[in-house]
Amino acid sequence: MSINSKLLFIVFLIVLTILFGVLGYVILEGWHPFAALYMTVITITTVGFGEIESLDLAGRIFTIVLILLGWGVLAFSSVTLAQFVVEGQIRKLLGRRKLDRKIASLRNHYIVCGFGRCGSLVCRELARKKVPLVIIENDEHVTPVLEEEGFLYMKGNATDDDILKAAGIEHAAGLVTAVSSDADNVFIILTAKELRPDLNIIARALDEGSERKLHRAGATRVISPYQIGGKRMANAIIRPEVVDLLDLTVLNPDMNIQMEQIFVQEDAPVVGMILKDSNIRQDYGLIVIAIKRASGELVFNPEYSERIQAQDWLIAMGDQESLDRLEKTICCSPT
Repeated sequence: MSINSKLLFIVFLIVLTILFGVLGYVILEGWHPFAALYMTVITITTVGFGEIESLDLAGRIFTIVLILLGWGVLAFSSVTLAQFVVEGQIRKLLGRRKLDRKIASLRNHYIVCGFGRCGSLVCRELARKKVPLVIIENDEHVTPVLEEEGFLYMKGNATDDDILKAAGIEHAAGLVTAVSSDADNVFIILTAKELRPDLNIIARALDEGSERKLHRAGATRVISPYQIGGKRMANAIIRPEVVDLLDLTVLNPDMNIQMEQIFVQEDAPVVGMILKDSNIRQDYGLIVIAIKRASGELVFNPEYSERIQAQDWLIAMGDQESLDRLEKTICCSPT
């Protein structure tokens, strides 16, 4: 029986007991219904008031039965309500411990600070790509949404060292801070960098001029949604076909054509090969748009004679299945 069903059943028992008492006094003693109701309530609750009218033998026997019945219903109601509270607390405690165990076992995951309009989109996109993540959120009203969507989360302030440690910052691949204040984002970056100086941090900038401060605090990359949105709207007017292509390859998860970055490990079979001999175009039907070297150099639209080196990033475009197949067979993401 669900909680709502049990609560309705308790209310039904209490109402039924009151009706039983009222009808009993009306039938046995001939009292007015309101007097019968008053006598029933003070009898069930045992407040200690005396009889409002004299009772004969049948009325007193009925009163004894009503007292025992009332006590039984009140006892049952009290035990059931207490059970709800205890079970709810236990369930919450066990659920929190289970979440903590899962978070403690994560490696190379991302910590996302803030589940607002921007942070929630980041989390859902990472989840869609099956990237492990932990969310830090201090708004209790967001907790039901996080639980409903199955996210791992910590409740608290991301500027707290203990919260970041509990979220597994020592083993994290990176951190995204997208809270509602640039000042808070700066504090989060400073705290995270103190715990993990080498951590990759992506920060959201709200106000103009905040990007430089966030970079100085230690952010690896700073994203300004308003600036990006403004440029995108302008491009939709100036070069709409280019925007449509980006929609197809990056922003539309339902389309099969995607753009992906694939890391070339030291032992990948393509290391040392020129693009033509790697057969990426022939075997996978993918277009290599650019190669980013370990030094940071970007080779855009590489020639067929361009040689693939270890620790390169291949920026390729094609259908998702072929991209996944390439990543599994010849390349892997760095650990």
